[in-house]
Amino acid sequence: QAQIQESGGGLVQPGGSLRLSCVASGSGFSIYVMGWYRQVPGKQRELVATIRSDSSADYADSVKGRFTISRDSAKNTVYLQMNSLKPEDTAVYYCNVRGLGILGDFDHTGQGTQVTVSS
Repeated sequence: QAQIQESGGGLVQPGGSLRLSCVASGSGFSIYVMGWYRQVPGKQRELVATIRSDSSADYADSVKGRFTISRDSAKNTVYLQMNSLKPEDTAVYYCNVRGLGILGDFDHTGQGTQVTVSS
């Protein structure tokens, strides 16, 4: 089964940029969809962006035009380029991977990486 590891979070000023990365490691699986969600304390986790195996992508309205999701299928890696960051983008960002392993379908989420947008 796949193990998920995110990286790239941190502190950035409003208007700045960050790039998140997520790799699904392991063997014996194929990936259907990779995506990013985010959560603020006291609120529900929300979808940020997802990308399918054909590279088609969906975005939350709040990040359209500012965030770009991409994937490197050969490396089982997904990226989230975040530009023009706003304080309201502050959250823990979670990587999610859905695919097929030797035990059947799986849906795994990483531990999360903190993104803080503040001056």
